[in-house]
Amino acid sequence: MTPPTKTSPLLQQPLLLAVLGALLLSGGWAPWPTAWLVPLLFIGWVPYLLMERQLTLTGARKGRVFASTYLLLVSWNALTTWWVSYADLPAGIAAVVLNALLMCLPLMAFRQTKKRLGNRWGYLSLPIYWIAFEQLHLHWDITWPWLTLGNGFAAAPQWVQWYEYTGFLGGSVWVWVVNLLFFQALLKHLPGLAFQPVATGAAEATSIETGRKSAFEWQPSFNTPLFFILLPLALSYLMSSKYQEKGPTAEVVVVQPNFDPYVEKFEGGPKFIPYDEQLTRLLALSEQHLTPATRLVLWPETALEEPYWENAIESNPKIRRVREWLGRHPGVALLTGITTLSSYPSKEAASETARYRDDLGYYDFFNTGAYFASATAPVVFYHKSRLVPGVEKIPPVLASLIAHIDLGGTVGSVGSQSERTVYPAPTNAPALRVAPVICYESIYGDFIGEYMANGATLLGLVTNDAWWHDSPGYRQLLSYGQLRCIETRRDLARAANTGFTGFINQRGEITQREPAWIATASRATVHLNDEVTFYVRFGELIGRGAQGLAVLLLVFAIVVGWTRKKKASLLFKEGM
Repeated sequence: MTPPTKTSPLLQQPLLLAVLGALLLSGGWAPWPTAWLVPLLFIGWVPYLLMERQLTLTGARKGRVFASTYLLLVSWNALTTWWVSYADLPAGIAAVVLNALLMCLPLMAFRQTKKRLGNRWGYLSLPIYWIAFEQLHLHWDITWPWLTLGNGFAAAPQWVQWYEYTGFLGGSVWVWVVNLLFFQALLKHLPGLAFQPVATGAAEATSIETGRKSAFEWQPSFNTPLFFILLPLALSYLMSSKYQEKGPTAEVVVVQPNFDPYVEKFEGGPKFIPYDEQLTRLLALSEQHLTPATRLVLWPETALEEPYWENAIESNPKIRRVREWLGRHPGVALLTGITTLSSYPSKEAASETARYRDDLGYYDFFNTGAYFASATAPVVFYHKSRLVPGVEKIPPVLASLIAHIDLGGTVGSVGSQSERTVYPAPTNAPALRVAPVICYESIYGDFIGEYMANGATLLGLVTNDAWWHDSPGYRQLLSYGQLRCIETRRDLARAANTGFTGFINQRGEITQREPAWIATASRATVHLNDEVTFYVRFGELIGRGAQGLAVLLLVFAIVVGWTRKKKASLLFKEGM
C-alpha cells in the first residue's frame, strides 16, 4: 500500500497516540474520583482509532499493530489499577499485564472484521466486540471487570440515571458511540488526520494552513457527537429531578472498627488485637450510635474473623456475647461479616472447592455474611459468591500458576453459593429485607440485581477496604456502589473495616460518609423500596445482545474472507 504524501506529525508516532489514549481513558478512574475528568472518556478511544488507521494505511506488520495496541491497554490498566500492588506486587503486575492482554481480543477481532468486510462493518463491529468482551468478563473464572467502560461514570452518577434501564453496559455503549462520531468528524475536517493527499507548493501550504485552522474552529460535524453527549445527559438530569425516594423508612447503623489487616486484624500480625478485644470495639461503637428507632446494625467484612463452624456456631463464646448484646437491644437486627467453615460427610458430598484435612475431613471455607434477626432468631448465612480471582477463586487451569499470589485475604478457592440470599425481615420492620453484598460483589450490576429479584429492599454492603491502603482502589469501589443504587433504585448502607463507611440513596448520591482510617460509626434513615427496575427485571440485555451479534459478525467475516480467498485462487488458476 502506498502511504499518503502528507500526515499529521502526531500520527507518525503511534506510541505517542497509545500513551495519549491511555491517559484519556484513565479520566474515568481518577485517583480521587471527580466528574470533571469523566468527559475524557468521550474522546479516550479516538487516539486508538487514529493509531490503528495510520498503521493500517502505512502497511504496518501485525506485530507492530499488536504492540501499539497492547501499549495503550497496558498503560491504561497500569494508570488505573496499579494499587493492587499494595497487597502483593506480583498480583498487581499480573492484574495489569494479563487484563491488558485479554482486552486485546475484541480489538484484534475488530481489525480482522474491518479487513474482510470493509470500514463500515469494521467500525460497527468494534463496540459490539468490546461490549461482548465486557459481558464475558463479568461471568468467567478470571473475571476482573473493574475497567468496564460504563463504570467510568461512577464519579458522575448524576449523568447516568438511565442505568435503571440499561445497566452500566449502557454507559459502555455511550462511550463508544461518541468516540466513533468524534473520530469520523476528525477525519472529515482535519486533512492531516484523514491522511488525504495534498498538493505541492502554494496549494500544499493552503491545505496545511486550513487543517491547522480547523483544529481551532468548531465544525458542524462535531455537533453530532455533541448531541449524543447532551441528550443522555439531559435525560439523566430530568429523571433525577423527577425521582422521589420510594418505600417506608428504617434507621440503620453502620460500624467502622478500623483494624489494620496487615498488622492488627489477623492472628500472627505484629500488633495483633485479640478477637475478644475486636468484638468489644464493635459492640462499643454500635452502642454509641443506637437509638430506640434503630432497626439494623452492619459490621464489616470478616468483622468476626476467627473461623466459626456453622453447625456449632451457637456454642462459640463470642456468638453468645453477640446474642447477649442483642438481648439488651430488642428490635435490633445485626448483619456482620464473618469467616465460617462447613463440613461434608464424605468426598462424594463435598463441593468442588472443598479442602481436606485428616483431622477434619472434607470442609469448605467461606467469606460469609451472618444475619441475626433478633437475640433468639436462628442465624442466617450468606456465602460470598462473586470471588476475587487468584485470591478466593483459582481456576483449575491457573491453580499451579497463581496459587501463591496474595491479593489481600485468604489465598485459594473458597466456597460460594449459586443463589442470592435475602435476609428475612424482622417482625418490627416488615419492609426491611437486606441484600448482603460482600466487597468485590458490588462491581457486578446484574449480580446485584438478583437480590432485588429475590425481594431485597436494601443493599447492605460489608467490606474491608484497608487491604489497598490509602489508594484509588477503595475510593473507586465506593463510587461503584453509587451505580448499583441507580440500577436497582435501592438505598445502600455501607460498613467498611476502614475505607468509607456511610450511606448512598436511590439516586446514587452519597448522603453520609465517614472519614477513613479512624474507628467510627454512622447512623441514617434509609428508604426500603420494593419496586423492580427494568434493568433488574431483564438483566444485561445489552451484554447478551452484543455477544450474539459478535458471534454472527465473526462467522460472517470468516465466511466472506474464505469465499474471497477461494475466488481469488480460482481466478489465479484460470489466468495461468
